[in-house]
Amino acid sequence: MLSKEIENSIRKMALKNALDYGTAKASAVMGKALSEFPELKHDLRSLPADIERIIAEINSMPRQLLEKEAERYTGEFSAERAEKAARSGRHSYMLNGASSGAFATRFPPEPNGYMHIGHAKAAFIEQEVSKIYRGSLFLYFDDTNPEAERQAFADAIKYDLNWLGISFEGEYYASDSIERLYAYAESLIKKGHAYVCLCGPDDVKKGRQEGRACEHREAGIAENEGFWKRMLGREQNEGILRLHSDMKAENTAMRDPTLFRIKKSPHYRQGSKYQMWPTYDFNTPVMDSIHGITDAIRSKEYELRDELYYKILDLLGLRKPHIHSISRLEIRNNITSKRKLNELISKGLVSGYDDPRLVTIAALRRRGITPAAIRELALRFGMSKAEGSVGIEMLLSENRKEIDAHSKRLFLVKEPVGLKVSGMPGEHMDISIKLHPTEELGYRNYKLSNVFFINAYDANRLESGQKVRLKDAFDIRITGKEKGALEAAYENGNSAEGARIAWVNENNYVGCTINMVGDLLNGVSFNSESIISYKGYVESYANQLSEGETVQFGSMGFFKLDIKKSLSFLSL
Repeated sequence: MLSKEIENSIRKMALKNALDYGTAKASAVMGKALSEFPELKHDLRSLPADIERIIAEINSMPRQLLEKEAERYTGEFSAERAEKAARSGRHSYMLNGASSGAFATRFPPEPNGYMHIGHAKAAFIEQEVSKIYRGSLFLYFDDTNPEAERQAFADAIKYDLNWLGISFEGEYYASDSIERLYAYAESLIKKGHAYVCLCGPDDVKKGRQEGRACEHREAGIAENEGFWKRMLGREQNEGILRLHSDMKAENTAMRDPTLFRIKKSPHYRQGSKYQMWPTYDFNTPVMDSIHGITDAIRSKEYELRDELYYKILDLLGLRKPHIHSISRLEIRNNITSKRKLNELISKGLVSGYDDPRLVTIAALRRRGITPAAIRELALRFGMSKAEGSVGIEMLLSENRKEIDAHSKRLFLVKEPVGLKVSGMPGEHMDISIKLHPTEELGYRNYKLSNVFFINAYDANRLESGQKVRLKDAFDIRITGKEKGALEAAYENGNSAEGARIAWVNENNYVGCTINMVGDLLNGVSFNSESIISYKGYVESYANQLSEGETVQFGSMGFFKLDIKKSLSFLSL
């Protein structure tokens, strides 16, 4: 029998199939169900009947009702086309202008937060193209904002990258090159390409919006050099250094952008040595050029700033790397914004950056997602600039493929109902059950009494006189249902028909907690049911599992043992 979660998913598959083709086809729904829930392959006796039942119900509904029910899944159905293209498309990693054997790129995180799956996508693509072009990959910390950056974040990023299996030829930090960046800034001032602006932030913003220059733009070189020296020497504590560009430019990024600004907070790496810090727009092109980067890969959201990137290098007479833009990877119904995540954490809605509902690398690792699954998802999109917004199910599907062969199979009973079996041979029965149907992972051995527990979902569907099989054990026939418990008679043999149900015996179970992890958001709102916890019984073999180990609980799917002491599991 199907769990409620899987049955709802199959119904949704049948609904879409009916809307797409007029009538839902059992073969199509069966194929998709087995693809998304590989664990169903081990219970094929009852699955076809369950799917036929769902198909019959869907096909009996008029199209008007089908469309009304489908309104709940509009976002998922429209995004499925993009996911299908990601699965079947040809992934190109060809880079215009790149040269094999003379190639160097970088992964440039800012240490102001934790890595998430979007960062991982960029890092895996950069690793891939470095291999293709027989080049080098460097770790570059873009750390020029002392107000937000921390050593703990830099350490966490390196830990996550190592866990993902991404290695580097070397690493370097923007903050270690501040003196050199100052020299380049002074070169721009001396040539009349940069000036000190003393306007307030609001005036600067308004001037850019209106394409209107401020009075400081016309100051002479000597005056700007004086302002700059006083700012460096902390004699002057206001002002920014701006590029003397084009305040009427159609590309607003070119309207005299800020190159340096004052930040008085101590820096995690440089302490209080500096107060003048470069912006991303200045230090990125300069650092790429002086560190030998030949090809910079970055999110397409920066495309409007490519013109500025090359403008700065032209003015400084520095070598220009090639820029290649790619789309970001976003997981629907989740967030990666540090501000929004901190808000959820401060409100107690999530427990921290490793909360299993999130898509930070720390959270994915805790939940039981493998680096190989993350890599496979990341590389599906190649160098495409098409938006990469997908559902978490695509990642979970990849992960199931990775963990299937080494995940032990155990029985779990959620909302247990008692079942007493009469007529068993002997007072106790010895039983040995494989821990995996095809892999050699060993056995669990039990001595069974005649008292069992089964899922309430199964118990509610069983009828008196019905023959069923306790999975991997023996057949029984239901003889009675009363006072919230069932009675059955033992039947020898291995029935090829009827339901097959999970169970635990009174001699071989322990209590556990099952945490079903869902989407963090409903659209833009926090999903209050994004994690639902159940108490249940699991085979006592669970005490032999290691913390972090993955298991499969029949049709309920894969789970990771999150906390061994309390036997708390997370769904996968």
